[in-house]
Amino acid sequence: MTMTGAELYIGLMSGTSLDGVDAVLVSAEADGSVQALAHEYQPFGAELRAELLALNSPGDNELQRAALAGNAVARAYAQVCRALLNAQRRVPQDIRALGAHGQTVRHRPGEFDGTGFTLQVLNASLLAELTGIAVVHDLRSRDLAVGGQGAPLVPAFHRAALAQPGEDVVVLNVGGISNVSLLWADGRSGGFDCGPGNCLMDGWIHRVQGASYDAGGQWAAQGQVHAGLLAALLAEPYFRQAPPRSTGRDLFHLGWLDERIAAHAPQVSAVDVQATLLELSARCVTDSLAAHAPGAWRELLVCGGGAFNDALLARLRALLPSMKVTTTDRRGLPPMQVEGAAFAWLAMRHVRGLPGNLPAATGGTGLRVLGSYTPA
Repeated sequence: MTMTGAELYIGLMSGTSLDGVDAVLVSAEADGSVQALAHEYQPFGAELRAELLALNSPGDNELQRAALAGNAVARAYAQVCRALLNAQRRVPQDIRALGAHGQTVRHRPGEFDGTGFTLQVLNASLLAELTGIAVVHDLRSRDLAVGGQGAPLVPAFHRAALAQPGEDVVVLNVGGISNVSLLWADGRSGGFDCGPGNCLMDGWIHRVQGASYDAGGQWAAQGQVHAGLLAALLAEPYFRQAPPRSTGRDLFHLGWLDERIAAHAPQVSAVDVQATLLELSARCVTDSLAAHAPGAWRELLVCGGGAFNDALLARLRALLPSMKVTTTDRRGLPPMQVEGAAFAWLAMRHVRGLPGNLPAATGGTGLRVLGSYTPA
């Protein structure tokens, strides 16, 4: 491919919320800066979503099911790529590479043998064949190999794209799991997973009402926080674990919630559970910042699906009165494009032989080029 000026990359992200795929087209300059140009989203089909959710827990015939799910994820990724290219009147040859996260179904860093594992299902070879574009994938494993958590991966990108000179800023991504990036004015960076973002709220409203999510947090706003249930949820040892730390549906799932409801709030109403889960999502962020990142933070920039939950943002503002709580739109990057742009940036870093992890966030013992490369 003959290039004059910037290179084009596509970042593909399907997160813990299991709702679908975001594809973001970015332009990467020679100095490594990137600009998001376009965004496309397509939901997962109900059957694929159900299978990916099931694979988060041990079950029968897992090897075959995971392999076939990886094929299905590749097809979903290819479909949204085609839609993005068509909308922008681009062809595969215009794109240097895809940064493809894959769908996380297990994340157990450091466990069992001291290294642990993280599994994102995706048939990268099939994706390369279907799109005609090189694929950078398996972006977490190298950090695990040097003792890290493999997550969160976005703080280094947040530093490059969202840091504000002279100000201490926190970037909060609220997907299925919430994570923060800590961007200090002096150039230091860090970050960690806080806990459940949308995963429990989405799972509960889907069980009770059949809805995919609580739009704007409107249902949660009709309920009352159950103090006993909230205390039981916040007693989870993960919340007291010092960074580096990361988590996922391996821990925070509806079975985990059901056990605590049965033990501490068996008569609680469904709407009060939703209100309590929203409070949990807010508190695990604010409590984590107070315990593990105290300081004179000026601003909290929110991205991910949780940026559209008005009730959640209201609680964050109430719990963080000294901070300006807003969204990444304030920095010119729409909330639903941030993670896709991050994985395009990680693909660019891989292609250029540059490290993509941030040891201060993941706990890895050194900087590493992340990912594996499957050519077009």
